[in-house]
Parts: sequence; structure tokens; C-alpha cells
Amino acid sequence: MKYILFDDVSRIHLLPFTHTRPVADIRCGILTMRERWGKYLETTIEGTLTEGYLQEVYPMNAGDDNFYVNGNVFGNAALATAISKLAQGQKLVKGSFTLAARLADNNLTIDTFHQHVAAMPWVEFAGDVHFLSNVWDIFSHNDRAIKEDFALLTSGRKSAAIPDGVTVTGKDNLFIEDGARIYAGCIINASTGPVYIGKDAEVLEGTMIRGPLAACEHSVIKMGAKIYGATTIGPGCKTGGEINNVVFFANSNKSHDGYLGNAVIGEWCNLGADTNCSNLKNNYDEIKIWSEQANRLVPTGLIFCGLLMGDHSKCGINTMFNTGTVVGVSCNIYGGGFPEKFVPSFSWGGSDSMVTYTFDKAMETANRMMGRRGLTLTEPEMKMYRYIFDKSTNQ
Repeated sequence: MKYILFDDVSRIHLLPFTHTRPVADIRCGILTMRERWGKYLETTIEGTLTEGYLQEVYPMNAGDDNFYVNGNVFGNAALATAISKLAQGQKLVKGSFTLAARLADNNLTIDTFHQHVAAMPWVEFAGDVHFLSNVWDIFSHNDRAIKEDFALLTSGRKSAAIPDGVTVTGKDNLFIEDGARIYAGCIINASTGPVYIGKDAEVLEGTMIRGPLAACEHSVIKMGAKIYGATTIGPGCKTGGEINNVVFFANSNKSHDGYLGNAVIGEWCNLGADTNCSNLKNNYDEIKIWSEQANRLVPTGLIFCGLLMGDHSKCGINTMFNTGTVVGVSCNIYGGGFPEKFVPSFSWGGSDSMVTYTFDKAMETANRMMGRRGLTLTEPEMKMYRYIFDKSTNQ
């Protein structure tokens, strides 16, 4: 049997992050949605059913007996058990929301899949379900997700020893993986929520951490950083300055002073020194953000919402972002003043003016940054970015 994670209609409300990935590869908590399902289903899930332009990067890998699982849904043990009990041709639902389906079909598109599933007989799931519906859910759900992932990953295991010179409150809520390094002078308060320090992560001297926090594999927290929960520092990320309730996906940098709060930063981003991002309006009013799908500002229901930055975007030193700013894919932002609250993908400039970031130059920059980690864009990824470029510049 095969497990395949599918996108539903909510993916359009999770832009700019779903420009470059299926929902299953969004990180929230310690794990991505895909990694979490893999833990609960006790398998590596390589199959994906998503938009056509993403499908070559994220292939379906279907077989003759397939469990299609909703990538928007946070996996848990009860859901995994219910999915395993589905008969061929059945779907698992929560109200009108499809959680999973078991099908022999292995030649579906995302549209034909949803058409087919709509008419299937169903089993109602009685337990609680959490899922990503809107882009701000990524940081809003992060507190709960870190706590649940921490319990999942550390159950029955013993943490590495706390190094000398590190001050810890709530030691039972701190887990240090093998190879992680925490240097003298760090202060970790895990009484406010679990703190997970991943394999080969580094927490440099003088850092102050207040849980819940996840510093994932090979991440670095720079000297003197002040990090509040609920924050996730994804694999390979480097962070510094003041951070509060932020999710970094992977391989992105905010290495210097400056404030970032209630925010989501995609992969391969870089925030210049003293970048500051507002997350609260002066009048404490509800924050609205730009919806690419609706082509207008939409209410979030939140009074705290900061920067939402898509993959491979960068900003120069002293950049300022207003509350609820959405930055697309492969943008280069610099200069004084606040840029617009929505910066379309492949934009170059700042508050004074914006022009199109030439595709070839954007990809050269992406490959240079990735090359520092021994990686490069694949041909399918180049096609994906070309599709995003053409779509964003032709609107």
C-alpha cells in the first residue's frame, strides 16, 4: 500500500508558501505536516497529489492500493488508526471535510481526485481535528504543535546532558539531541513550554530562550539572541536578535539584531541586519493581510500578525515591514520606508518603486545561496519557478 498526501482547496489560502510546495511540506511545530504523518503512520511518505505545475517536483508515487491523506490536517495517533481501518472505496470525514480516502486509482489529477472522492461513502471521525486553513494558522498553531511534536519525538527517550554553564528552568521540558551544542551563558526557561534542541544544532553564548521552542537539526541561534515561544527555527536556519512566535521553514537567515514577531519565513530567505517587522497596529485594530486568491485585503481576526515571506526572498539592512506584510517568492527588497503590504513574487525594489526581478538573475541568486550548502536548483524546480514567474508577471 502507498500513502499519498493531497492538497485541498485551502492551499490557495496558504500562499505565498504554497506557491513552491504542497501544504504537506509546510512546517508547523517541530515537524512538517508530512514528517508528522510519517511518524504516526510509521512510514516514509513520498507521495503527493497537488497542482500540476508542482507535481514533477513532488511526484505522486501511487500504487494499486492508496491511502490519500489530507496534507492540511495535523496527524495524530487516533487519526492514523482510523485511516488504517478504511475499506477500499471509503473516505474518512469530519463533517464536510475529507480527512482521507482509500482508492485503487493511481492516475488522478488533483481535480479528478476531488471529483471522485465527493461521491464516495464515508466514515465519520469522532475525535478532534486541527488543520491549516489560513496562512496565519502556521504561527497561530505553533504553540500547540511544538508541544505535541515534543511529546511524540521524545517519548521513551533520554536527553543529552545539559552542558556546564547553562541555566535551565524546567529541566524536564528540555530535550537535547545528540550532537547539539549549547554554550555557557545561555538561559533556557522550559517551564513555559518545551524546548527541543535538534541534532547538531548550536545555541551560542548569551542566548535567552523562553519555550516552547524548536531549534531543528543544524540550526544556529546566534550570540545574545532573545527568543520567545512559540518559535520554530527550521533545519539549517540561523537566527539572532529578538524573535517572538515565528516559524522559519528551513535554510533561512535572520542572523542579526532586529525584531520579528508572529511571522512565517519560508526557505532560503535572508533578512538583513536590523530588519524590523511590526506585528501590532498603533490603534490595536484587527490586522488585515493581502489575499492573492481574493485579490484584496482579508481580515485575520488577529491583533498580532507580522511578516509572511515566501521562499528565496531577501531584504537589505534596516528594512522595515508593516503589520501583516506578505512578500511573495524570489523578491529582493531594500531602501528606506515601508514597502507595500503586498510585494508580488519576483519583485525588486522598495517603498520608492518596484520593478520585476529578472528570472535568470533571481535563479542565479538562488543557486548562489543554495551553493553555500552544497545544493542547487533541479530542472523540475527551475520549471516550477518559471511557472510562478510567468503567472506573477502576467497578472
